Amino acid sequence: MTTVSPLRRIAPTVWLLAWLLAVAVPAAAEEVDLELVLLADATGSIDDDEIRFQRQGYATAITDPAVIGAIQDNLIGRIAVTYVEWGGATSQDVVVDWTIIDGPESAARFAQALSGPPRRAFGRNAIGSALLFGKRLIDDNGITGIRRVIDLSADSANNWHGVPLPVARAEVVAAGIVINGLAVLCRNCSGRPAAYDLEDAFARWIIGGPGAFVVTADSPATFAEAVRRKLILEIAETQPRTQVATSEGSATPTGADTRGGTR
Repeated sequence: MTTVSPLRRIAPTVWLLAWLLAVAVPAAAEEVDLELVLLADATGSIDDDEIRFQRQGYATAITDPAVIGAIQDNLIGRIAVTYVEWGGATSQDVVVDWTIIDGPESAARFAQALSGPPRRAFGRNAIGSALLFGKRLIDDNGITGIRRVIDLSADSANNWHGVPLPVARAEVVAAGIVINGLAVLCRNCSGRPAAYDLEDAFARWIIGGPGAFVVTADSPATFAEAVRRKLILEIAETQPRTQVATSEGSATPTGADTRGGTR
C-alpha cells in the first residue's frame, strides 16, 4: 500500500487557495503625481501635415529636460500620459495609450510612439464628446493620480454636434478633473478666428476646475515651446488659477464662468 504524505495531500489545496486569493485581490493601482490626457485637434481644419506637426511638437516638448525635471521634482516622480486625437462626435483615437513617464528613457519611448500610428480621427468639432472620452480614459485606466488633467488643443472653440459642451465640461469638472487648453492660433497661418477671441472663448467655455489655464500657440515656430510651457505648468501645478498663460509669457485674467457654450 502506497502512503501519501500529509504535505502532498494538502499541497493542491494550498495552491488552490493561493490562486483564489490572487484572483480575488486586484493588483494595486499604479500611483503617479498626474494623470494627463492630451486631446489633440484632428478636425476638418487640420490636414495630415499638421497632424504630424502637432505630434512632433508634443514629442519635442515631452522630452525636454525642463519637462523631465518637473516630473522628477514632484512627490512621486512619475506621471501617466496618453495622447488622443479627436474630431467628430464618434471619432476619437488613442494614438499612444497610457504611458508612465519617470525620466528621459520613458519620455523618449512615448515620443517615438507618437510618430508611428496613422491618422484615424476625422470630422467636425465635437469638443464635448472629446472631453467625455478623455474622462472615460481616466476613469478606466487603473492608475491613481494625485491630480487628473485633460488638456485640449484646438484652433476653434466651436462644438457643432455631439455632447453639448456645457454638459461635458460640468461632468468632467464635477469628477475632480481639471480641463486646461492650448489655443492654436496659427498652424499654416490661417490666423485667428474672425468672429471671436479664441483665448477668451477657451477661458469662458472650455477650461474648468482649480487652477485651469489657457496657453496660446500663435505661430508654427512657437508651437513646441507653448506645449513645453504648458506641460511644465501642469506637471508642477504652478499656474495661478485666475490667469491665462500665453506663449510669450504674459498672463491675463480668464474671466471664466461656469456655463460653458460656444459662439
